[in-house]
Amino acid sequence: MALREILVWPEDCLKKKAEEIGDIDFQLVSLAEDMVQTMYAAPGVGLAAPQVGESKRLIVLDPNAKDSPGHPLVVVNPLIAEGFGKEYGEEMCLSVPNFAVDVPRYSKILIKGLDLKGKPIEIEAEGFLARIFQHEIDHLNGQVIIGYASSLKRSIYLKKAKKGKL
Repeated sequence: MALREILVWPEDCLKKKAEEIGDIDFQLVSLAEDMVQTMYAAPGVGLAAPQVGESKRLIVLDPNAKDSPGHPLVVVNPLIAEGFGKEYGEEMCLSVPNFAVDVPRYSKILIKGLDLKGKPIEIEAEGFLARIFQHEIDHLNGQVIIGYASSLKRSIYLKKAKKGKL
């Protein structure tokens, strides 16, 4: 296992839709292990493969990472099969440092995907866990939280980033 560099927006890999994963092999399992280690070290509660420069539909998350880490979820080719309700909440992102924005999300979702053995999985999530899933799936679709900000807030962030003041 190795720590990976977390890319910072506006890196190209963060703007593209990630590729569907066909075969789950040793390299993919190794990538997932690296992502888990990187997520905990950051520290964060979720990480998507594009954030470490891999255009693959793979996410890792642990909603308890800050209090009781060690039980990460790994989902290959995750998708939101159903979504219910709507709520707003402030989000931050490892790929958009020192930035927070209110983001609308479903309050309850059904996630479908595969585990690292290729078995289909379904996860019902609500609250914080649902928010993390939706945030990481956004990354797989080339969307980062800065896209939810007003154009003014986005331009201020970009000016600070260009001046190295983040």
